[in-house]
Amino acid sequence: MEREQVIHSDPDILGGTPVFNGTRVPIRSLFDHLEAGESIDGFLEGFPSVRRDQVIALLEISQARVLEPA
Repeated sequence: MEREQVIHSDPDILGGTPVFNGTRVPIRSLFDHLEAGESIDGFLEGFPSVRRDQVIALLEISQARVLEPA
């Protein structure tokens, strides 16, 4: 899944905060939930407008960014 299919940022939506595409759910919410020990399933229960494939793709995008060589 391409980044544009997962992450959307628009000044008219939450002041440009990156959100899951097609929703108003901030990307930061996923990381906050994971940091608090919440499972992906728990996150998805709380934010039903976010799809599982979007969460997995976001984690894959994040992993690629962190692991790319300097």
